[in-house]
Amino acid sequence: MRKSRIKEVKEKLKREKIFILFLFLGFFLIAFVCITLGNMFYKQAEDFSGLVDAAKDPVVLTAIWISISAAICSTLIAFFFGVPLAYFLARKDFFGKSIIESIVDVPLVVPHIVAGIALYGVFMRSGVIGAPFEQVGIAFTDAFPGIVIAMLFVSLPFLVDAAREGFKEVDPRLENVARSLGASHWRTFIKITFPLAFSSIFSGAILCWARGISEFAAVMIIASFPRSASILIGDRFTSYGLSGLPGIAGSRPISVLLISICLVIFVLLRMLGKRRRR
Repeated sequence: MRKSRIKEVKEKLKREKIFILFLFLGFFLIAFVCITLGNMFYKQAEDFSGLVDAAKDPVVLTAIWISISAAICSTLIAFFFGVPLAYFLARKDFFGKSIIESIVDVPLVVPHIVAGIALYGVFMRSGVIGAPFEQVGIAFTDAFPGIVIAMLFVSLPFLVDAAREGFKEVDPRLENVARSLGASHWRTFIKITFPLAFSSIFSGAILCWARGISEFAAVMIIASFPRSASILIGDRFTSYGLSGLPGIAGSRPISVLLISICLVIFVLLRMLGKRRRR
């Protein structure tokens, strides 16, 4: 009995050896992330009062709220315009499709300082888009809308690409059946296509939101005020270093606080997405 059990275990290990190897290789990346962030949290734990000061600082809390709310706004805009584009790209083949897909992905390869400069040229008060909005009292430079468009530019590919792949996985025959039964194209999209692709769209929206939160360079160029969390962290690092001064939180405690808040939100959203799929 024992020999058969040992033989069974050996056979199982033999079948699973490729997964064990891949887990070992992938663990390198997991360790890389955990060591990097874990060291920061460990160092900050030695100065817990600094973290408490950061959590009580209204300037810090305002900056974090600006980052979270601006990222939400940019994600909603990306969702409203990006999901229809993703569906179109998933269902239609046409001349120039690869060009459009490449344009969507350009923000992934453009240095973000360059993206900020490009956005500033268009949305500054005398820019092509900025000037007309200035006439109706909407400013982008050094204003909350500027933070939103900077986050939108760098994060939109994550949502569009994920949504496109999600729509591709939906069998067009299901749509054809619904249409043959009398459903309109719009009703078919709402009742069949969108729900089946929702998990991919939701994952893309989470990544879009997370990428917006992390943006620094483009936001710094077009809207360094009001200060978002990334801008505040950069300012505090330049002025006060990692730990800061008594009564003034440095860059590290603010970073730990921001990561902690975003991590909680990120985990909750992932759990919500898994429950939705079930």
